[in-house]
Amino acid sequence: RVKTRDLPDVVGYVGCGADRCAALAAEVAAVGGEIHLVANDDQARDVVTKLLAEIKPAAAFCWKHPLLERLQVAETLHRHNIACDDFDSLAGLDEPARRAAMLAADIGITGVDYAVAEIGSLVVCSKPGQERMVSLLPPVHVALIDEAQIVPDLYDLFGVLQENDAQALPSNLAFITGDRKRTRLNSSHVVISYAVFCLKKKTDIHHTHH
Repeated sequence: RVKTRDLPDVVGYVGCGADRCAALAAEVAAVGGEIHLVANDDQARDVVTKLLAEIKPAAAFCWKHPLLERLQVAETLHRHNIACDDFDSLAGLDEPARRAAMLAADIGITGVDYAVAEIGSLVVCSKPGQERMVSLLPPVHVALIDEAQIVPDLYDLFGVLQENDAQALPSNLAFITGDRKRTRLNSSHVVISYAVFCLKKKTDIHHTHH
């Protein structure tokens, strides 16, 4: 038996105003994320390069994703002598070696499927080449987002998912919200999340830091 009740007027669609980029940045900053809003691919590559110089990773674990390819992430990593692995490159290893390589990564670099401006959440669908472990295992996570992937509200997200055939949804649809800075993977690693937003904006660019 289903019980229903009336919802107050304050419950419902919230949205984010006209500027999805600024709204998403504000919400991510509010929950402790570090945001870089950029105007073009060159600026996005510069931000990634600066983060690599700051973090100094020896190894990276990456998604196979069109945005990472467009921004030449693998080439940037190789240029800085940073080992770059994805699930394809690890496929030939036996299970212990593959696990060791994944755990050795200092940074995980992913795209997203969507980002929800209303709540400052990244939405990722696990699928071949976009494994959830890339954002979970390394002590630092960098997410690359294009403005076209931002939806204003949760209502919009589920509307888009329905339009794109809800029956084809993966078994794992994850929402990533907030900085993991105070969560320890082990006694020596403090997890810090970075979000790098690659946004096609012609207006003034804002930089927000936590």
